[in-house]
Amino acid sequence: MMRSIPWGPATVRYALGGALYACVLFGAFSVTGQAGQTRTVTEGVYSGDQAKRGQQVYQTQCEACHGDTLGGVVGPPLAGDAFLSIWGGRSLADLADKIQKTMPIGAPGSLTAQQAMDVTAYILQVGKFPVGKTDLTAAVLPQVTFPAARTAPAAAAAGTGGATFAPAGNVAQIMRGITFPNANIIFNVQIKDPGKQPIKPPGSTPFDYVEWGGTVYPGWQAVDNAALSLIESTPLFLLPGRRCENGRPAPVERDDWKGYVQALMDVSRDAYKASQTRNQDTVIEIAEKLNDACANCHKKYRDGAAEGLTAGASRCQ
Repeated sequence: MMRSIPWGPATVRYALGGALYACVLFGAFSVTGQAGQTRTVTEGVYSGDQAKRGQQVYQTQCEACHGDTLGGVVGPPLAGDAFLSIWGGRSLADLADKIQKTMPIGAPGSLTAQQAMDVTAYILQVGKFPVGKTDLTAAVLPQVTFPAARTAPAAAAAGTGGATFAPAGNVAQIMRGITFPNANIIFNVQIKDPGKQPIKPPGSTPFDYVEWGGTVYPGWQAVDNAALSLIESTPLFLLPGRRCENGRPAPVERDDWKGYVQALMDVSRDAYKASQTRNQDTVIEIAEKLNDACANCHKKYRDGAAEGLTAGASRCQ
């Protein structure tokens, strides 16, 4: 059983002092918490004048790649759902930092920090985020985030047996990251017999993981793996919701697109069968067919160079 403590003058003084200290401490935490509290771009975090300055920089440095409406041409879109699917939940500091350090693509690092912030303000304006009364500053950037991206319904890829997921990369990124390097392994058989290449001992290049990987799965095994990678990854080009590099939806429902995808899958299967023969001439024959399958799709859906258009401008039209 607890004893009651008599409330004498000293006790009251200690109690009041403790309460006052707690209030001061709570107030300090409250102020600190508010100072570091994040806001979203929906709260008017840039000024109209800043967006106007950013528009001028954008038109001279960014428009050729991202388009006059920020919808994307060769570069990705900087407005709309496609943009927010990448930048949703991220801070303006991330965006401004990317602009300053990596853009424009031909002269990265040529923009000042102020210009990057101004372009960021213009992107917000075009994205229909409300205008505020003060400029974005370096101190404010880390505290302001884009709203979370709307979760797109998961999409099923052809042949995934019920597995569902939403696309992350665009067509060009899938092509460059998976299709292009693996097709090149097969094309390389035209000039080098995989069975006659010297095999480096694993670990002979320990500080280069790309070269090291080539020593782990060398020769014909590398060709096998490349063909299998093409077979497994090619259906990703049919994934609903996939976009092209310029931000336009990939034509996944078009019969000709489906035909090109199927042709690539078929020749990739043939490449795997050919690789099992361990015969260079057999694979060379298939490599030529693989080249044709790629070229047939590229003629219609890649650069549009024959029409005199800017590279990438006609993709997915």
